[in-house]
Amino acid sequence: MTKYNIACLGEILWDILPDQELPGGAPMNVAYHLQKLSQSVAMVSATGTDDHGTRLLQLMNNMQLSTAYVQTNTNYATGKVNAWMDAHNDMQYDILYPVAWDHIAWNASLEALLTGDDLQYIVFGSLMARHEISRNTLRKALQSTAIKVLDINLRAPWYSRETLEWLMGSCNLLKLNIAELELISAWYGTWPTHEEQVRALSSRFNISTIVVTLGSKGCMGYIDGAFYYQEGQSVIVADTIGSGDAFLAGFLVCRLQQRSPAWSLAYANALGALVASRPGGCPQYDPSEIYSLMKIPQHT
Repeated sequence: MTKYNIACLGEILWDILPDQELPGGAPMNVAYHLQKLSQSVAMVSATGTDDHGTRLLQLMNNMQLSTAYVQTNTNYATGKVNAWMDAHNDMQYDILYPVAWDHIAWNASLEALLTGDDLQYIVFGSLMARHEISRNTLRKALQSTAIKVLDINLRAPWYSRETLEWLMGSCNLLKLNIAELELISAWYGTWPTHEEQVRALSSRFNISTIVVTLGSKGCMGYIDGAFYYQEGQSVIVADTIGSGDAFLAGFLVCRLQQRSPAWSLAYANALGALVASRPGGCPQYDPSEIYSLMKIPQHT
């Protein structure tokens, strides 16, 4: 039986752009990049029995991503998102509901995966909690002893303060963007700096590692009580679909390799920039290309 060191839970879907359809969903994007970076990844999700589902499974096979934990739902269609880029180069999304990945059912094989000794990380997003069936599966998954990684993904109307507080209280590592940091930290007070916003969330929810993507300005990390910054990369942006997901994958791989926080953020930032320079969340690239963009931090 295949041994997995990372499980990604949640949505797999098609991004329906004005001129093309691209495979996506934040957890699958993360899984794709982890696989590219030589990790053994289990993608936990569901598709419908339609053509979009068949094509997603074929693509996963082509990506060498395991489909062993992708359930097939006969009652709901494969997930789709209508996506477009606004005037500020930010992606806008209309996420269809309900779909197959809203109905990821708990079963014996999932329990065996998530309680295995080899599993080191569980990666999940807030969207998985929007329907009670997948939410209940996530609730059971979060009982795992693996390091739990929450990638906040605020897509109106699919989140609530109550749900996000539950998820943040359940994670060991939190990844979010600057807009999400500002919105969520404002629930608990007024903080004059982004560092104080991060400290507030870390303290309130006992999260030891928080990483914040800053778009073209790079990223910041709060890791074991210290702040780290990485400046942005200069690339021509094709679209920003999945760039944050690539960032997270790069960061996790570096942590598995026991790289320093500064190195981890530099590598993650370079991978995010590389993906932003190409269409879609799962573009082709050679991992060696990451180093050509990477700004090597001092004292790594």
